[in-house]
Order: sequence, then C-alpha cells, then structure tokens
Amino acid sequence: MTLSVTEQIELSPSRSCNTKLAEGPWEFDPHPGYGPGSSEADPIPDATTRSGQLPQAYREMSQEELHERIRRAKAALAEKLVILGHFYQRDEVVQHADFLGDSYQLAKAALSKPEAEHIVFCGVHFMAETADILSEEHQKVILPNLAAGCSMADMADEDSVEAAWEDICDVYGVDPENAVPGPDGKLPILPVTYMNSSAALKAFCGRHGGIVCTSSNASAVLEWAFERAHRVLFFPDQHLGRNTAKAMGVPLEQMPMWNPRRSFGGNSAEDLLQAKVLLWHGFCSVHKRFTVRQIDKARADYPGCRVIVHPESPMPVVDAADAAGSTDAIRKYVAASSPGDVIAIGTEINLVNRLAAEYPDRTIFCLDPVICPCSTMYRIHPGYLAWVLDEIVEGRTPNQIIVPPETAEPARVALDRMLAAAPK
Repeated sequence: MTLSVTEQIELSPSRSCNTKLAEGPWEFDPHPGYGPGSSEADPIPDATTRSGQLPQAYREMSQEELHERIRRAKAALAEKLVILGHFYQRDEVVQHADFLGDSYQLAKAALSKPEAEHIVFCGVHFMAETADILSEEHQKVILPNLAAGCSMADMADEDSVEAAWEDICDVYGVDPENAVPGPDGKLPILPVTYMNSSAALKAFCGRHGGIVCTSSNASAVLEWAFERAHRVLFFPDQHLGRNTAKAMGVPLEQMPMWNPRRSFGGNSAEDLLQAKVLLWHGFCSVHKRFTVRQIDKARADYPGCRVIVHPESPMPVVDAADAAGSTDAIRKYVAASSPGDVIAIGTEINLVNRLAAEYPDRTIFCLDPVICPCSTMYRIHPGYLAWVLDEIVEGRTPNQIIVPPETAEPARVALDRMLAAAPK
C-alpha cells in the first residue's frame, strides 16, 4: 500500500525538506510566510500574509473523527454543497472531493453545479477567486484555510504589471489604456496571465484584450493571442511561457525576460522590438526543484524508463524528458502505459503518490528524491475542511472568498476567453 505524504515524512523524516510538514498547519499559520515545503524560502509580500484560523477543538480531534464529521456534514448539506479538490491536495482531503482535477478542469466544474449554494475549494487562494468569479450570484465560495496562497501568483502583483505595461507600451508607441490594432488588424502586444495569478491580474487582461491560460490549454491560448497581436506579455510563470512558445517554434532570442525588480525589466528597447513573447520573472517552487541530473539518474537506475514532467519545469528539464504536460496530461500518460512500465514524473508529490497507488503494477516515482510538497496546498487539512463544513451546517459562512464586481467583471471576460480555448 502506498503511504500518504504525511506518513512518508513521519517514517522517513530525513527524506523531507522540512519535518514540520507532518504537523498540523495551524502550528505555522500565524507566522508570515508560505510555511514548510517547496515555497518556504520564497519571500512573501506583506499584502499576501493571510493568517489561518482553526478552533482548538478541531486541532485535537483524531483523523477518524474529522473524517466522520466531514461525511456527516456532506450528507446533511447534500446538493447544496460541492467540494472541489486539486490534484496536488493531500489524500486525506481529496477523498472527500466531489470533483478532482487541475485548474482548468476545476474552473469548468465550478460551472457545473448551479444548484450548490456552497462551493468549498480545497486548493489555493487564486483558485477560489476564480470559482467566485465564475459562480452564480447565489453561490458562496469558501477556502478552508485562508493561509493557502501561492508563491508563484504573488510574484506578479498588480502594481508591478501595470508599471511594466506602461513601459512596454511606450516602446511600441501605443496608449497603455487604449491600444488599437495596426493596419494589419493586430495589436502591438496583448497580455496573457496564467491561471496561477490574482483576480486583479485576470481583470487586467480582461481590460486589455487579453486572456487567461492554464497548463492544459497554454498552446491554444498563445495561438489565440498571436492571431490578435504581434507579441504577448506572459506572466507570472516564465517556464510555462518559454516551454510552450518554444514548442510552437518561437526562437529563444525572441523571448526576453521581464524582471520587475530591474529598470525596464532588465531589457533594452531593441530587445522589446524584436520580442515575440515577453516572459515575467516568476516560477513555481515545486517544479523548479526538478533537474536534468535527476532525469539522468532515473534513466541510469531504470534503463528504458520514461520521464514526463510538468511544463512549469525549467526548459532543460522539459527538453530532457520524454514528454511534458499538465497534471491531467500526466495522468493520461500514465493511464496509457502498460503493466511493468517504469515512469519517472516531475510534478507535485501528492499526485505522483496517488498515481503510484492507482497503478501498482507499474513502477511510478517522483524525480525529486526529497519529499517536498507544495507549501500552500498543504495548508488545507481535514481539520479545516471539517470546521468549515460544520459552520455551513450551522448556517454560517466562514472564510468566504469574494471578488468585488469591479474586478470580477473584466476578469470574467478573460476567463470566458480561456474556457473557450479548448486544450489541443
């Protein structure tokens, strides 16, 4: 039987990047930062510090009692409740999800249950924001632990993107607030934001003719963008942007990096005039851990093994792998394999663990030998889920995520464009 990530850490603490991961998240919720795990070294902006909260009674309950409370509340709420769980969530949580998926799938799942009055999102903050934007007016979106943010999403804030946009538009000689197509019908530049971004940045894209993408439909979104503009500003994940554009034939020299901490992003006007894709200096701390050396070791240890990685991984890792794809694509890749196959996977450990348990007749393992899950996904724990469900049963709405209309409306425009861009 495959052990859960928490059980693996408890049994082999030396394999973990931080043994505190085996503790309840309430132990580190009050402290600024993303918490133990892959993002623990990432600096966190003051504005994103969100304290979690959990009543003492739920901290002291056994796992059995917590799971029983969750099941009882789900039964009581019935069709009034839907629980969404991301692939990267811990097993103790996803067992209660009505929908399990990647960000694209869950964005669509949020639309499929209009009768549900409460959408409990077992994921991170930007996902709950997206669910609120896409949901009906009578629906309430709840994030079990408000401390579940995203370090990548925080790497591109609204002020920095607005400032960059003004500098960039100045080079192309266009009004940053009202860019118009040239004689060929195309805009000089168009913004594309990854789903892993704030509602404010999705709204920015909606106001400027842009679009949201996921790892599932990034190539379809870039094709959509290039039909309408000569260039794109892609944020916040540089690796997804670079890997996707490179696969579409965009030369690396036409993909300069925009570093918001440097004057003019660290570029010259000539760099921007030659650009096809401007990449924001952001990354996922989980996928940044994967290396070519890990792939070489996997092939040496298991001759003939296949390697698939997430496109948030650095370009040399994607180039060295046999395949790259979204979390759902990784699942499909494993499902299409045969008994006896050996597959090394470069993505978050909870998904890899779950695939190994689902296909015990195959050898499936994570490229990273260190157990280091997503710091913020790991902030969702059965204790928080049990608490918020009990509160809903009692007629209260804890931890509700509300995106104001002035942000939600333009963000919805960009998200609707994303939903129409089906993955290739």
